[in-house]
Amino acid sequence: MIVVDVNLLVYAYDETTVQHTPARNWLEDVFSNVPLVYLPWQCICGFFRILTNPRLPGRRFSAVEAAEVIDSWLRLPNIRPVGPGSEHWEHFRRMLVDGQAVGPLGSDAALAALAIELGSVFYTTDRGFARYPGLRWKNPLV
Repeated sequence: MIVVDVNLLVYAYDETTVQHTPARNWLEDVFSNVPLVYLPWQCICGFFRILTNPRLPGRRFSAVEAAEVIDSWLRLPNIRPVGPGSEHWEHFRRMLVDGQAVGPLGSDAALAALAIELGSVFYTTDRGFARYPGLRWKNPLV
């Protein structure tokens, strides 16, 4: 079981990023071969927000195009959208305090807590996730 961060989703679809091809290949492989893949709702929302933002460089998606991409993911039998469960605050609080996650790092702490709550490995290109105690994480593009 793995949890996928928003940066890998965006890189796989944003052709202007240098990580596009490796991220696209990785994501296609994961979505085809990993038995259970968790997509946090905040990452799904982040994908939509970034890929449809006309202020960002490169080709942006229309709302319909971005929604169709997300639809295609959620139709796959091994993909599960997930949100916090009943034990989330316990994990989230520990990530906030022990990971010294102040300010904007709070949203990363929530993702770290979610991955821990699910007993999964968190896949991201953001090395900042190393700050969260007990989080198993990997950068699949290195």
